[in-house]
Amino acid sequence: MNGTSIHFHGIRQNYTNQHDGVVSITQCPTAPGSNYTYTWRATQYGTTWYHSHFALQAWEGVFGGIKINGPATANYDVDLGHVFLNDWSHETSSSLEIVSESQGPPTLENALINGTNVYNDSGVVTGSRFETTWEVGTSYRLRLVSGAIDTQFKFSVDNHTMLVIANDLVPIVPYNTTVLNIGMGQRYDVIITADQESIGTDFWMRAIPQTACSNNDNPDNIKGIVRYSTSISSDDPETTGYDYTNECVDEAMSDLVPYLSKNAESGTSLLEAVTLGRNTDNYNRWYMNSTSMVVEWNNPSLLQVYENDTTFTDTSGVVRLDTANEWVVFVIDTTMPVPHPIHLHGHDFNVLAQGTGTYDSSVTLNLDNPPRRDVAMLPSAGYLVIAFETDNPGAWLMHCHIGWHTSEGFAIQILERWDEIEPLIDYDVLEDNCNAWDSYVEANSVEQDDSGV
Repeated sequence: MNGTSIHFHGIRQNYTNQHDGVVSITQCPTAPGSNYTYTWRATQYGTTWYHSHFALQAWEGVFGGIKINGPATANYDVDLGHVFLNDWSHETSSSLEIVSESQGPPTLENALINGTNVYNDSGVVTGSRFETTWEVGTSYRLRLVSGAIDTQFKFSVDNHTMLVIANDLVPIVPYNTTVLNIGMGQRYDVIITADQESIGTDFWMRAIPQTACSNNDNPDNIKGIVRYSTSISSDDPETTGYDYTNECVDEAMSDLVPYLSKNAESGTSLLEAVTLGRNTDNYNRWYMNSTSMVVEWNNPSLLQVYENDTTFTDTSGVVRLDTANEWVVFVIDTTMPVPHPIHLHGHDFNVLAQGTGTYDSSVTLNLDNPPRRDVAMLPSAGYLVIAFETDNPGAWLMHCHIGWHTSEGFAIQILERWDEIEPLIDYDVLEDNCNAWDSYVEANSVEQDDSGV
């Protein structure tokens, strides 16, 4: 089962839906020995990442950073580039998915900062920590990316304050914080100044897994090291971390103010209730609006659109939005005590409301320059209200960015402006891609065992 695809997370793909890189939706898996060329316009700027959208490959290491240069909403001296935060297991993600399906979320052994950390196995310490050296008085831009499969982090650098200047690919009005919430798939750009020489020269950088929503065997030891250039030490820092609340939430909506102001509108409302159940094989399956997605690798949605085949299966999770340039509001809610990072392809959405408890008409929607992003947390036993304009024809996935949950069907697909999708499809590319995959499947007896996305 070695197909693949590459999804460019957060890239809107305006009128280039076929290059979104989602198997079963925009393409067949790329077969071993084959190739697939993605072409898209970089109309946004900031920090994001690419990753496989085939099975759980992204969490086996098939990912990397994307930086699109552009203006920032605050000045800084040095761009340190990406700082990836990943949870980590010593087993394969596919083997852990079997645990998730049958027993619930597995406990992960560790987490990494920019791909590295230490691990204590029965008294034997292996690995090394991420280290970075800073010049006193210099301000640094860190491009934080959560590539975790099932861990919410709180990020901090002891004794230092962060100036947050962007969420996902949206520049925001800068604000200060000492501890930053970052969920799966989310990105934050922060500026930190090396201005604590009166305190010391060696400081812990921390990515703290929030055990309120997932388990980790090493939660207090996910650390990197910041050393000032004046340091003469190679020892571990002795600094103390900031106080924090163990919780799995987004940064406050009131802090995430887009720098370029744009108001939202309330429009057609669609309710997506999130539930958990078991299939006929007694495996866990997640549902949105009573549907647990199962789509076929060898029959992507774009192929069906090209053939004008509207007979999608009940498990395809199709939501058709045929009217151009209208506002659509999704109310996503759950009674379950599990938070979920909701990611939408093809759009930045507006976060109109987010909270715990039951959503009803008494909840005030923020239409005045609300936060814009592409991943937002559905709170535990709560609701998330998002809105976007139907300004981008295509087949767009909306899903939970917890890897197990996507694999277990937590997704829907939005078919936006159906009549305008077919002219955008390069059928020859799609046909060659699917023919190569079909040949590989036939020769190797490949069987699909997940949701297809």
